[in-house]
Amino acid sequence: MLICFGLGYSAEHFVEEFGHKKFDRIVGTVRDADRAAALNAHPSGRLNVLIFDGSAATAELRSAIGEADAALVSVPPDENGDPVLRACGDVLASAQRLRAIVYLSTIGVYGDRGGAWVDEATPPQPVAARSRERLAAEQAWLDFGASHGIAVAILRLAGIYGPGQNALVQIASGKGRRIIKPGQVFNRIHVGDIAQTIDAAFAHRASGIFNVVDDEPTPPADPIVFAAQLLAVEPPPEIPFEQVAPSMSPMALSFWQECRRVKNEKLKRDLGVSLRYPTYREGLRALFDERKTFIV
Repeated sequence: MLICFGLGYSAEHFVEEFGHKKFDRIVGTVRDADRAAALNAHPSGRLNVLIFDGSAATAELRSAIGEADAALVSVPPDENGDPVLRACGDVLASAQRLRAIVYLSTIGVYGDRGGAWVDEATPPQPVAARSRERLAAEQAWLDFGASHGIAVAILRLAGIYGPGQNALVQIASGKGRRIIKPGQVFNRIHVGDIAQTIDAAFAHRASGIFNVVDDEPTPPADPIVFAAQLLAVEPPPEIPFEQVAPSMSPMALSFWQECRRVKNEKLKRDLGVSLRYPTYREGLRALFDERKTFIV
């Protein structure tokens, strides 16, 4: 049995592709009752969705945790720590069958490196408050695993794209912006590669930290231009970063104020992952060919 704390974009893709190939039963959590009802009404009936608001675990959720063999955690931390450990740590610690936990984190914990390369051995230097909270949550999960003999894999994810969430959708909807900031680069990762990494982490009962990123950090405007080429339209005009920065949300602005290049050799070496989409080009071309990109 697998329990998924937080059925978000990445967790749902993992469950869809690998979940029922590897697990007999899957229980997931969401915060919203309407969404839980919709997921539970799916004709397949193969996913049991419970409510977890991050503050308290229901008796039904606690019972499910006690039966779990593996756990996937994608609930974000808050200023008070990790909500799952806070509300469910005791029952997780006493779960007799639990052997593996995968925690989805972010490469934001590395902070700004001025474009320099980093890997899992690089000491984190988180700048944004949410990245500091992520780093604390990572350590809390690693400590939990060490204390209870449970394998805990921390997956530090780059910027996620995939069906319904990519540069093709942005161009097709007229919302694509070609922002230029000299020297700025981003790593990305296709949600399909996240799914196969989660599967590999469970299969290896992996412990430790893994960067889940593509092979080629590139300027942010490059996927926008490539998406426009695939759609046979003119790319949007270049916009200097300084021109749009004042209108950005604090969260968006914090992304643009950090620059690093992240290595993924450990992912390939220790988990045996071969990226399906090593750069945005393979990923966007596949999405274009599948036409899934237009399902928004």
